[in-house]
Amino acid sequence: MNETRIRRLIGPEPQSYWDDLEFSGRNEWNDRILSQLVFAQELSKVNGQKYDAVIATTLDYIEQRIAEDGAIVKQAALEAERMLESLAADAKSYDVIAVSHAHIDMNWMWGWDETVSVTIDTFRTMLNLMEEYPEFTFSQSQASIYRIIEQYAPAMLEEIKQRVTEGRWEITASHWVEADKNMPSGESLARHILYTKRYLSQLFAIEPDSLNLDFEPDTFGHSLQVPEILSNGGVNYYYHCRGAEGDPLTRWEGPSGKSVIVYRELTWYNDFVRPVFTSYVPDICRKTGLNCYLYVYGVGDHGGGPTRRDLNRLRAMQEWPICPTIRFGGYADYFKEAERIKDRLPVVKGELNVVFTGCYTSQTRIKNANRVSEATLNEAEMFSSVAAAAHGAVYPGASYEEAWRGVMFNQFHDILPGSGVIETREHALGLFQNTMAIAGTNRKLALERIASDIDTSEIEIGHTAANTAQGAGVGFGTRDFKITQVERGAGSNRIVHIFNSSLQTREETVEILLWDWKSPMKSIVVKTAAGEIVPSQVLDSGRNAYWSHDYLRLLAQVKVPACGYGTLIVSEGDGYSSQIVIGDPRVDRDEDYSLENEFVRAVFDPRDASVISLTDKRTGEELIDPARPAGLFRLIQEDPSKGMAAWWVGRFMQIDSLHERVILKKTVSGDLRQTISYGMKFKTSSSLHVTVSLDAGSRSLDYHVECDWQEAGSREVGIPQLQFYFPVGYTSETYKYDVPFGTIVREDRDIELPGNSFVQALRADHDNKPSLFIVTGNKYGFRGTDNSMSVSLIRGSYEPDPYPELGNHHRIKLSVCLAEATASSRDVIEQAYRLNHPMNVLSGTKRSGSKPADAGYIEQLDDTVAVSAIKVPEGNSGASWIIRLYEADGKRTTASFKLFQGAVRAYAVDVNENLIPGDHSVALAGDRLNVEVAPYSLTAVRIDF
Repeated sequence: MNETRIRRLIGPEPQSYWDDLEFSGRNEWNDRILSQLVFAQELSKVNGQKYDAVIATTLDYIEQRIAEDGAIVKQAALEAERMLESLAADAKSYDVIAVSHAHIDMNWMWGWDETVSVTIDTFRTMLNLMEEYPEFTFSQSQASIYRIIEQYAPAMLEEIKQRVTEGRWEITASHWVEADKNMPSGESLARHILYTKRYLSQLFAIEPDSLNLDFEPDTFGHSLQVPEILSNGGVNYYYHCRGAEGDPLTRWEGPSGKSVIVYRELTWYNDFVRPVFTSYVPDICRKTGLNCYLYVYGVGDHGGGPTRRDLNRLRAMQEWPICPTIRFGGYADYFKEAERIKDRLPVVKGELNVVFTGCYTSQTRIKNANRVSEATLNEAEMFSSVAAAAHGAVYPGASYEEAWRGVMFNQFHDILPGSGVIETREHALGLFQNTMAIAGTNRKLALERIASDIDTSEIEIGHTAANTAQGAGVGFGTRDFKITQVERGAGSNRIVHIFNSSLQTREETVEILLWDWKSPMKSIVVKTAAGEIVPSQVLDSGRNAYWSHDYLRLLAQVKVPACGYGTLIVSEGDGYSSQIVIGDPRVDRDEDYSLENEFVRAVFDPRDASVISLTDKRTGEELIDPARPAGLFRLIQEDPSKGMAAWWVGRFMQIDSLHERVILKKTVSGDLRQTISYGMKFKTSSSLHVTVSLDAGSRSLDYHVECDWQEAGSREVGIPQLQFYFPVGYTSETYKYDVPFGTIVREDRDIELPGNSFVQALRADHDNKPSLFIVTGNKYGFRGTDNSMSVSLIRGSYEPDPYPELGNHHRIKLSVCLAEATASSRDVIEQAYRLNHPMNVLSGTKRSGSKPADAGYIEQLDDTVAVSAIKVPEGNSGASWIIRLYEADGKRTTASFKLFQGAVRAYAVDVNENLIPGDHSVALAGDRLNVEVAPYSLTAVRIDF
């Protein structure tokens, strides 16, 4: 009843009881008393309607004075406050910490230059307000924002430092940006903490431990292992707004048992100060168990922050008698209070997802940049670490930090998710080019430094005087994000080094380029440095032109030590050693549209190129349902009615198979590789070209897809989506996805769900039989539903970027893989790693050296954990390594490694590379390293050589 009367007094303008009390034609005293009445009513609710009677009496008085005076004047308001004074003690018992901030989106609806201007303009306002309002405090996240000030307004940085020293400017950044939490790898999320804490603690001369809040108000969901990563990095508190429902203050516990205190903003984080905010205080405090309320205010998205009006309002409200105690403060003040009741907080487990499902698939070029950057930096740091510790090279740590800053910036929650404008995309791809220049160059330099010590002096290279190969191929390979395939050898014998970044020995097929090879292709022989002939196969039917040189493609089956290299010699043999199709056919034969090796047989429909049979040859089991053809590319039209095309995947209005009028042929048929290729046209002008390959010894069908995309979405037509669809022939009720530093099993859901690189259709019968999974090279949006897996490959969203994909020539890599019945999460992660990290091929030369032709530097002796990085510690010259690893199956285990030489010592470190006191999980005995790893946990080890 009181609520109805208060609503009547407020008038028709607000949409709800809790809306803004700034009404046209009202006066200050009207707003003041009505705000207090709203708060009083909410206070009464949480106290068993204790104050309803006095509120009703006060309303009687107010209504009478309005009837007599025509308005609420000062005298009436003051009298009404006196009538409510019995509530004052309870009102003032609530402590409101008013925390100001400016949410600054990185390049959301604008370009980089505007982001810089927004940052500088906002900070100037804050510094000016601090001069005017001595009690005013300000909090700001994102290390990248402080980097902007350092670069573009260094004089302002000195002013900020002074306010930080005074305690009036709170730095709430533990991450480089307010990042997406689903698509970055676990290693990326660890680097956010590592580089941010190092940078800001040095920049502002503050303790790294003070940077203990991950402030993510606008992030679109939060993956399973966030508590594990944050805890390991000394980040204890998490603030967010999206991706979950339920209690506002909780303890979010990861699968390992580590947890962080989480505040979920219920009212929003971008706002002017509205006096009616106090109406939320009693109920939210009841839910949190604290009499302390966190009030976040300040204009945001495009920056701006709090205004003079906000501060004046807060000052005025501090004097109101029926109002909480209001003080200016920071997030640290609130979480200090929350820390006191940590053990009584509700415990939340699992991921806090999902929201904005379109963000896993929009803007494919940005997503490709993220995956490729992460993979290339992984290899570059690993081989640079090897080159430093074992070959005396200098580790380029500063360069890698610069590259990581570009990667981390692009992981902002409106950049990597693809919810930005054209300028967003352009800047992101420019940063990607810079990242790849650093990572690609240093990877190549590290491999060349290692190769320079390999002894190849006994290898004969033949006559070279007239050979033109030396220097051919400059720049070749960068289009595929490989090391450049420049030729350093010459003559009829070529030396080739193969580098393996996995910590396990790999035996698989690699592709070698032979530049300006003048000898007959039919007689090529590939041998190990010890003279053992290895299987090889020439691809294509001839030589390919490239900038006044030519090359031919050669496959070789190689075995390369873990985190190491192997050496091959390609030479002219005496006979027909390499497989190659020679001459014209003599008779017509039945067309064979199948791919087969010792493990798998795949049969393709000769009409439409769909997969109609996939057999595990060891068991004879058919893995797909013949009634549901698999391996389909489908064009989907999404319903655009939800709007926000980049953010939302709409209802599927229409699903059309593209497998009509397919041009199909078997293009490669050899002992090492078999390939079927097909092309198809859309009903529009788009086209698709697909090659499906099966290599010897492989358990995966490798799809290489090229799409000329000419589809445009619109509000009138819908959102076009290209999807890869693969039903399975067994019942699957749950699906496994990889997430940062782990895996998650999700129920059957017919919506887009995020995965770092794969989805696996688990068997419901739990029989001792294999299952199938799909690994992608640059995609993040998957569906596991109706006994099928699908991957969204391209989406033609139309807002805010009207043409994010149009006219691009998309290159997509994915594999349909067979998982053993006993395969662990780590086994599947390893297969996914190998797809995203093909072995590197480096042209070698004849030279004397101290290293053998084949060698490894660190080998994992078991399959218990996944390794995410090997790097040199920050600030170290290279005589030490950091190895980061994680357990994904929930088993306590001991991971064992063999090092290339004995080490001096090894000990556990956290994400920030600091010694963990009292940790005895690491044991070192010469060149053997054992690490105890708790279930689902993240662990890192420092090794000093």
